[in-house]
Formats: sequence, structure tokens, C-alpha cells
Amino acid sequence: MKKMVVFFAAVLFLLATLTVAPAAAEEEDLGNLRFKNLPQYRTYLKNNDDTQMTEYGGSVPHRKHDNVNPLPKGYKHAQPYLKNLWLGYPFSYQYDRARGHTYALDDLFHIDRVNRYSEQAGLPGTCLNCKVNNIPERLAEQGDAFWSSELNQYRLTYNGEKHTIGCTNCHDPDQAMRLVITSVPLDEALKRQGKDWREATRQEMRSLVCAQCHVEYYFETRDHGVAAKPHFPWDYGMNPADMYKLLADGQPERDGFKGQFVDWTHAVSKTPMIKVQHPEYEMYYDSVHGAAGVSCADCHMPRVKDGPATITSHHWTSPLKSEEMIRNSCLGCHGDKSPDFLKNRVIYHQERVWVQLNIAQEKSVRAHEAVRQAMEFEGVDKEVLAEAREMVRKGQWFWDFVSAENSAGFHNPTKSLETLAFSQQYSDEAVRLAIRSTDYAIAASLDTPIKELVPPILEHSRKLQQSQEHLDSHVWLQYLPKFPEAELMWDGYERLR
Repeated sequence: MKKMVVFFAAVLFLLATLTVAPAAAEEEDLGNLRFKNLPQYRTYLKNNDDTQMTEYGGSVPHRKHDNVNPLPKGYKHAQPYLKNLWLGYPFSYQYDRARGHTYALDDLFHIDRVNRYSEQAGLPGTCLNCKVNNIPERLAEQGDAFWSSELNQYRLTYNGEKHTIGCTNCHDPDQAMRLVITSVPLDEALKRQGKDWREATRQEMRSLVCAQCHVEYYFETRDHGVAAKPHFPWDYGMNPADMYKLLADGQPERDGFKGQFVDWTHAVSKTPMIKVQHPEYEMYYDSVHGAAGVSCADCHMPRVKDGPATITSHHWTSPLKSEEMIRNSCLGCHGDKSPDFLKNRVIYHQERVWVQLNIAQEKSVRAHEAVRQAMEFEGVDKEVLAEAREMVRKGQWFWDFVSAENSAGFHNPTKSLETLAFSQQYSDEAVRLAIRSTDYAIAASLDTPIKELVPPILEHSRKLQQSQEHLDSHVWLQYLPKFPEAELMWDGYERLR
């Protein structure tokens, strides 16, 4: 009886805080601070801690290609060739460890992928889709024109404290905070699969709200869809081979593009490339945990005590950060195991995936270099070279599918290792075809340890690309155009010039 009294008292408190918003709340406060009296909000504020690492991840911001410098600039578990593999694409300028949801907007407007030296950001407004809490309002006001709007214009509109990812991304404040899908791309992807999230169970919703952003996507094209609108390539399935097939032969009415989809052309190998985003949901859904009905929230938003009440934690982070978190997240199902055992089992899987991830990365670099040498060989067989480029594209796609997924393979170790095996096979085939396209003339020059053949590019940025000395410092950088001299125009939410 006592437990029931405590429960109903907690419910009444929550309803009171939901229906009586602070009178002083600003109209532009769109979803976070007006819920500051909720106990869940106190756990949400823990996302502001950006000081703690796990073995392969964590919240400390650092350069994900830098295994030379110690934290906070670099980290021992890094992928040294990230800048090489994305050369000619904004990801090559900066790719850092994400600090977490509460920093999403701050980090977007400070990262070098967004051009801060010009009026034009080089990226569309759609980049805000998973960084702020008012996209439905934006779309109601601007319609589909929002997706392709100029990103830099929003710097003076937003504030990281008020408008970053928060309560209203996943909850409907007008319906007692029930879970809700606010992502148009996810709603449309589910409809194409014949599904309606409104008919999903609560347990399914505890993963679907995460699938609003923790997924692979691409931008539709103006000619065949809505310019820069995010689109989830799930129509053939959610495995990397299924999505690659769709991106290779897209149908305009279904996919918003026609023919082969291209994010950018690699500066060195001239290969049409695809950049994978962060396919956590696609990795999870058919994993051991996903197949057993365990939701994302079961592990990353466990039930915790808050005074007399038990609430769902809104500290979205790895359970591996403390023994208490492991107990809250894992021991409900794995009660016969110790927190230390469970942590070590996670790291066991991550270690094995990480080794293969870096092997796949190096093979992809060698594939680009093989194509580079082949295309500059007089008398190259262009048809065979085109086949090699297709293998380069596939090899890097399969590598990036694991690389961009933020669990170092643990969300689905079996799929991760299988995907990396395919990546290595495609990259090896690319090298073989590139060599054959020159009648084996470049075979000897490629028979060199990878770090001698192509050194990792440790330093590269928009500012450095304004320097000819920098572009002359690495054979691959010489394939980039020199940018005109320019000073920083934007700093976060401020205009400097």
C-alpha cells in the first residue's frame, strides 16, 4: 500500500509540473528549460559532463584520427587514416568524438565541417534535424524549403542551452509526455515499410525514438525529390548490403534520386563515394539484444532511484562508465554476472572489432592509392579501372558502416565483423583490379607497408587548405584546390565580421 501511495504521489507531481509551466518561461524556450522541475530533467543535466571516457568511447571530445597526442586532443584508440579516406569532403577537416546530446548544437556551430570563413556554410539547414528541438515548428513555418536553407543563417537564431536536443524531441507535452516520433524522415521510412509508429508498443517506442537520429541517412536531390531532405535507405532492408544496393540503383519516386547516389568524389582516386552516418539502430535491431526485445532505453536509460520514486534516467550514455550504471542497466537481465565480468565482455568484443576495423581502414587507403597510380599510368585500361573504383566505393562503405557506428562493434559484434570482412575483400579486389588495369606495371610500387606507401594525414583543416605549403606537404593533399585567404567569419552563435 505504501508503494502505491508513493507511486501516485509521483504521478501527481509529474502532472503538475507538466501542466503548469513557469510563467517567466520565454516564448522561444522550445522544450528543455520549461521542464526543469521534473526529476528526469536532473538526470538529463548529467549529459553536460564531458570529462569521462570508456575504453573505446566516452564523452571527452578528441580527434578521432589522432592516436599520437593524449586526451583531450587525441586518444590511443584512433583511426589514423580518417582524413585520407574523406579527402575532398568536409569530414576531412574535423571529425571529433561527440560530447553528447546537450552539446549537439554547440558542437555543430563550432566544427570545421561547417564553413565558418564564408556567408555560405556549405551545408544545408537539414543538419539541424538532429541537433535542435523545434524541427516540427520549423517545417510548419518554412515547409520543405527548410531542408535546403542556408545553415549559417541559423547561428543568430539558436542558443545551445535552450534549443539543443531535449524533452520535446521524444515526448509530446500536450499528451502527458507520451513518447512521440517528431522526425519526418523516420515517419516516412516506416510508412514505406508499411508501419505506423502510432501502433508500436511502448517497448518498441523506447527504441524508435532513438532511431529518429541514430541511423544512416542521405539527402534527397532537388531534381528527383526534396532538396537536402533526409531519407533513410531502408526499403531493401537495414543491412549494409541492402542499403548499398538501394544507393546504387535508386528509383526517383521512392528514393528521391535516380541512379547511383554520390555524396562526394574522392580527391585522389576520383571515386564517387558515400559517407555513412551513425547506424546504431540498424546495427542494434537484429542483434542478440534487439532480437530478444531489449530496447535502446533498457541499456542507455535504465530505471534509477530519485528519492522515494523510481524514474527513467535521461542521462544518455554508456553503462560502462561506472559500476552503478552497469548494475542499473545490465543486471536486470544478467543478474548472475558481476559488473566487472559484464564490462570485460563488452571490451572483449570491442577489441576484436577494433583490430579488424583498422585493418579494413588501411586496405581502403591502399585501394585509393592503387587507383590513383593506375589512373596516372599511360595506357591504363579504363574499363577495368572503373571496376576497381566500384570496389573502392564498396570497400569504404562497408568499413565506414562499422566506423561511424558508435559502439566499437558491441551493438552487434557478429554483423560488425562480417561487415568488416566484406570491406577488406572489396578493397583487396580494388587493388587487384587497379594493378590489372596497368598490366601489372604498378604492382611493385604498391608492395610497400601502408604507412610508407601513404602516410596518415594528421593535420588538415579549412584554414590549412588556404596554404600552398600545407598542400605540398603530402602527395595526396596536392590533389586539393588551394582555398583563397580568408579570416574566420563565424564563432559559434556570433558573427565576427
